[in-house]
Amino acid sequence: MKRSTTRSKEVTHERIVEVGARAIRRCGYDGIGIADIMKEAGLTHGGFYAHFASREAMLAELADRAGAEAIATFLHFTAAVPAEQSLQALLHAYLSKEHVKNPEVGCPIAALGTEMPRQAPVVRRAITRRIKEMIDMVSRQSADWGKPGAHMRALATAATMIGAVVLARAVDEEPLSRSLLEAALEHLAPAAD
Repeated sequence: MKRSTTRSKEVTHERIVEVGARAIRRCGYDGIGIADIMKEAGLTHGGFYAHFASREAMLAELADRAGAEAIATFLHFTAAVPAEQSLQALLHAYLSKEHVKNPEVGCPIAALGTEMPRQAPVVRRAITRRIKEMIDMVSRQSADWGKPGAHMRALATAATMIGAVVLARAVDEEPLSRSLLEAALEHLAPAAD
């Protein structure tokens, strides 16, 4: 009986994390509460402490999950093309209108980055790890991977990608949003060759 109870708890925990990872990207860390996430997962607020020691522990796990999902999504795009086109595929996927319009399934760095300085150290640690992973992913897609200066170019590429999406989401004019994405893509395209 204990095994089925443990499995049930794992399934429930997974549901909370899955729902919560989308919710924080959609609403922000402070835009959604524990009760909201639990309700969205089909659970009561009271069950929260059976799964997490604190709100910060939950947010760290949600940020980590959101980061892992985003990395997997973008790696899917790079794997679908020949290696010499992988950075272009990554740039086009990241700097797309679809990514801008769907923050709940996109990169949590672009969705939550401006809120990070106000988060608990455990949350910042989780997202810092995923930021490093994002930079590494960009670096590995570059033709100059492993060569002098490649890491610095990957840092600049990742920062430009993330910043362009943040700005494209921030403005209330669709043409300007689109232009921000196009300008970043045009600027970064030579780095992809």
